[in-house]
Amino acid sequence: MQANLHGAEIVGNAVIHQLIEFLTLLDDSQLTGEIWLVPVCNPLSTNQRTHFFSTGRFNHYDGKDWNRIFWDYEKEDDDLDTFAKSQLNLEPDLIRKNYLERIQSSFSQQLQKIQSPRGTPFSDRYRYYLQSLCLDANYIIDIHTSSNQAIDYLYCFHSREASAKAFLLDRGILLNDYDGDAFDEAFMKPWLALEKKLAQLGKPIEFDIDSWTLELGSGLSMNPESVQKGVLGIKNYLAYKEMLRIPDFPLATTASQSINFTIKSQLKRYYAPAGGMIQSRVPLGSTIKAGQLLYQLLSFNKNGDLPQLIDVPAEADGLVFCVSTNHAVNEGEYVLSVM
Repeated sequence: MQANLHGAEIVGNAVIHQLIEFLTLLDDSQLTGEIWLVPVCNPLSTNQRTHFFSTGRFNHYDGKDWNRIFWDYEKEDDDLDTFAKSQLNLEPDLIRKNYLERIQSSFSQQLQKIQSPRGTPFSDRYRYYLQSLCLDANYIIDIHTSSNQAIDYLYCFHSREASAKAFLLDRGILLNDYDGDAFDEAFMKPWLALEKKLAQLGKPIEFDIDSWTLELGSGLSMNPESVQKGVLGIKNYLAYKEMLRIPDFPLATTASQSINFTIKSQLKRYYAPAGGMIQSRVPLGSTIKAGQLLYQLLSFNKNGDLPQLIDVPAEADGLVFCVSTNHAVNEGEYVLSVM
């Protein structure tokens, strides 16, 4: 479990702090397995500043998004079909063990590159260290927030929708396209590929392996409500997975928890049609209808004309789940997102 991979996304640190305080009160009988907690997992991005603002979404040295740099074994596994066929008569636990050994063997070659006389870029070293902590994990929880202002939601992989309910969040984004370079994707993608291949060969298996990105509210702030939701949801999830044995958890309502999923490709992001100032924007969390006014853009110009008010309507029904912090935008800059 890690937080603060992007510099402005700090809520997860408060979540982890409260979980540390909670976990230290448990006795050995209440915890099964190991829980690795990594707050401020990217100090370089966390300390990155522009005036008063913490940026840190991108590495200033090479311009890469800190969450698009991770090593994905699935891209290197060109013999998955042969491996899957060799495992058809084995039990799931042994298949998991054998596949993990393949992943770890391939990952070890990353260290050889890092230790070579030529050296490697810092981002390669960083990703190696962070991924080395979790390669053999059952469950990954990467805690983010919006870089702007947003509601609380999660990212979920196909076939893991039932487990997503345990986080007790109302909204989720279902991943239907991804390249594997994000932290949660790089961890989960090889296992999903193996599950798919085994199913094609007549041996459907769902390994007890999950990977999540929790999006807990807005950047640059420690929203107490988002922190509370994160702590409660993670405790409930760990109890649901039988890692924690604590009174009243998992909550009795977990199975009936309603989570509204939106497929990632169906998200709609709105960008300013001209430069100007955003006004009359619908509030964050609003349910909107197609054709409804989303915001007005007060656009000034250098032609001697009066300022212009541009109305921007919604293209489709949905929920406004993220909005820009800055109300001044240049043409083509981000304004809001709808799920």
